[in-house]
Amino acid sequence: MEAAGHGGFGRVLILVFCVAGIWSSYITQGVLQETLSTKRFGPEGKRFEHLAFLNLAQNVVCLFWSLIMLTVWPSRRGSSGGGAPWWSYWSASVTNTIGPAMGIEALKYISYPAQVLAKSSKMIPVMLMGALVYGINYTIPEYICTFLVAGGVSAFALSKTSSKTISKLAHPNAPLGYGLCFLNLAFDGFTNATQDSIKAKYPKTSAWEIMLGMNLWGTIYNVVCMFGWPQASGYEAVRFCQEHPEAAWDILMYCLCGAVGQNFIFLTISRFGSLANTTITTTRKFVSIVVSSLLSGNPLSPKQWGSVIMVFSGLSYQIFLKWRKTQRKQKMKT
Repeated sequence: MEAAGHGGFGRVLILVFCVAGIWSSYITQGVLQETLSTKRFGPEGKRFEHLAFLNLAQNVVCLFWSLIMLTVWPSRRGSSGGGAPWWSYWSASVTNTIGPAMGIEALKYISYPAQVLAKSSKMIPVMLMGALVYGINYTIPEYICTFLVAGGVSAFALSKTSSKTISKLAHPNAPLGYGLCFLNLAFDGFTNATQDSIKAKYPKTSAWEIMLGMNLWGTIYNVVCMFGWPQASGYEAVRFCQEHPEAAWDILMYCLCGAVGQNFIFLTISRFGSLANTTITTTRKFVSIVVSSLLSGNPLSPKQWGSVIMVFSGLSYQIFLKWRKTQRKQKMKT
């Protein structure tokens, strides 16, 4: 009994460690992302307009990170010949390159809290595609979740944004910003489905190998897009960083936060399952909105907070439904 107690306490400590790691990594990354999209650098007050460059930088850092992890822990590799071939990631990497670029570009037009809420509505396009294309019948509780999330995002989009927040945006255009967010969700859906397909086809593929394959192709695509011709924006982004080292430092920290965050996500999934990871990342998004509101000095209005609570009520209910479904499956097995 005592050993079991110590084992249970150990699992709790690991879970707390994972929660702290995911929250601190991605909340910090969110703050840096918002800073890079709104901050003015140097005495001229120039903005860093080349936000797509963040995706290339993130790919490069995560590529080297995955190589290091596979070298340090070679036992994490799949058995010889059992892992997915490197070329199998090319299609998922296309959407994984375009999707995040659209999400980052959206920050030119809408605030960071608005983007977080819009990207939290991932279930909406999934359910629409499932019902319209595949004829899937969803339960009433699932529709309630979708209604809460969709209603909250819509209410937030229609609520009045403060003039101070608007002045921080490079080119305020809310419809375009939300449109880019939903396109980001659609591409993310394809990426996730393709990764699941690769994992099912090559079950011995490790998480680090998937990270390596995805970021290898992502680096190739982004290098071509950012440096493929003499006037490409990548050269301007590099020049901006040379002139404003502070921006280069923010970009490096942004990328390291993403790489560290992925490590904690992999640890959480391997030890506690995907449901626990979903719960942690969902609550992290809510905390991100609170932190962003406090740090930016632009508090949300009561109506906007009502929209935020509405969205996360729907997400929390969805997590509860998944948990209950998992419990039922376990009971049927026993």
